[in-house]
Amino acid sequence: MVAKRTLNLNTGLGRLKLKNPVMTASGTFGYGKEYSEFIDLNKLGAIVVKGISLRPMKGNPEPRICETPCGMLNAIGLQNVGLKGFIKQQLPYLRKLETKIIVNVLGNSIDEYCELAEKLDGTGINAIELNVSCPNVKKGGIVFGTDPKNFGELIKCVRRKTTLPLISKLSPNVTDIKLFARIAEDSGSDIISLINTITGMSIDIKTRKPRLANITGGLSGPAIRPVAVRMVRECYKTVRIPIIGMGGIISAEDAVEFILAGASAVAVGTGNFINPGATIDILKGIKSYMSEEGISSLKELIGAAQC
Repeated sequence: MVAKRTLNLNTGLGRLKLKNPVMTASGTFGYGKEYSEFIDLNKLGAIVVKGISLRPMKGNPEPRICETPCGMLNAIGLQNVGLKGFIKQQLPYLRKLETKIIVNVLGNSIDEYCELAEKLDGTGINAIELNVSCPNVKKGGIVFGTDPKNFGELIKCVRRKTTLPLISKLSPNVTDIKLFARIAEDSGSDIISLINTITGMSIDIKTRKPRLANITGGLSGPAIRPVAVRMVRECYKTVRIPIIGMGGIISAEDAVEFILAGASAVAVGTGNFINPGATIDILKGIKSYMSEEGISSLKELIGAAQC
């Protein structure tokens, strides 16, 4: 009788240790509890909650979502309960879970990001992810994630305000993703996550009006996966800090592709809308792939693409 192979799915994101590489992508999984009726949240490697701002945000006017070929456009507008609401209403439930909790934060100025980081330090969460796709009001509307100088300054400031592992979520709407990966590493990020959505637009040819009230939105889903895989691979060859890969992951095969490209963990986003149990299905599929390929440890797969 052949002994069953023991699979080690543990993965390290610097100081942040996960029992498996499957995470949720911010903005696609609510605050976590919303999905508890569909899956066992304790089986996930980590839950990344939707973006949190200092004060509650109502988001953009409707319509805020529309389908596109192989994906979707969204312009939710970062609607959330605000920091106080999150700590009081959502965090008590999350702290009871056996899964790592990561809070995505957003602000209109460096000071706002720093205040969020400082107030979240010591609350029992496991890491902070910087959403750098928000306009910097004090800098005339410059987006942090596409301006190298402001991006670096933001990370350095937040790094001084928290002892938690710091994740910088990179925007794909740049000329050279490698530049921003290096800035993130040099400025104090422990981890980078990529990619965020790609700016897009859709027009209804009958009404001749944009399908989103905000006119433009973030494109996500399988349509962006090849772009995301390419960017993960480029960053893997550029920096030493670990990478969380995301962008159109809806199957275990997609997840493994990102891991082979260099991701130490993967985040499922739009896939959660198609299938609320996608994360667990993907985790099972990764295990099956490892068994079939005779791989005992996830570490053997990270960055193993022959290119």
